[in-house]
Amino acid sequence: MSVTASQFSFELFPPRTPAGWEKLPKLINDLAAVRPGFFSVTYGAGGSDQNGTYDTIMKVVEQTGIEAAPHLTCVGSTRANIATLLQQYRDAGVRRIVALRGDLPSTSMSNAAPGEFHFANELVAFIRDTHGDHFALEVAAYPEIHPQAVNPEADFQAFLTKMRAGAHGAVTQYFFNADAYFDFAARCQKAGIEQPIVPGIMPILNTAQLLRFSAACGADVPRWIRLRLEAMGDDRASVQDFGAEVVTRLCETLLKQGVPGVHFYTLNQAEPTLRLWRNLGLPVSG
Repeated sequence: MSVTASQFSFELFPPRTPAGWEKLPKLINDLAAVRPGFFSVTYGAGGSDQNGTYDTIMKVVEQTGIEAAPHLTCVGSTRANIATLLQQYRDAGVRRIVALRGDLPSTSMSNAAPGEFHFANELVAFIRDTHGDHFALEVAAYPEIHPQAVNPEADFQAFLTKMRAGAHGAVTQYFFNADAYFDFAARCQKAGIEQPIVPGIMPILNTAQLLRFSAACGADVPRWIRLRLEAMGDDRASVQDFGAEVVTRLCETLLKQGVPGVHFYTLNQAEPTLRLWRNLGLPVSG
């Protein structure tokens, strides 16, 4: 298992409170100490404020010199505002974008995002048309099927459309079943997709939070994991110890099979992700 730190990346979200912004510099420095390949930053607090994304991107770059990739979403977008954001990021030296459809409003009756871009493949194509290959483009993948997909085949075809529109790679939704990832990667290979499909991994910090997130995004929490966690109740230390064991084993399985990297959803907490990093014996510099 020969890997370098540059194969790994961390996701942050823009802080939602003044206290969160105060803690952000230390969070960034703690994670940057292992010199990941890049950070990604989600689209504002709850997907509503791109200024928070930009400010977080700038803090990462200015403090660490490590590449940072903003998320851009289709929800509520127009060609004009996406063009403005792209130029703003290009002027700031950004070279990587995570292009997503984004979470739909709870009142939506359609799988299409409201705005001028309805699906991520349209956003990818627009970025390619307007900026060529300046930006490396990452898109989302759902090994366990997007929760709003009509059926598995339609979901896979939608993913292929994004990749063929010009994505350089994909990062998956988090999962706990390695076979789901391996099956998805095999389907991609059979379909002629050569771009890397990087598994997304989320530390287990809190049982209620995990089950809530998983219900929303369609990630399966295996029954044995759920029951073990529920039996621990409010014993957060035991939940996190057990979670670290489960997720470490998952990462070991993935790395032994030669995955192209790992993207950690940090939930804006450094220690749980760094604990996984240490458990895996990952390098401290690229």
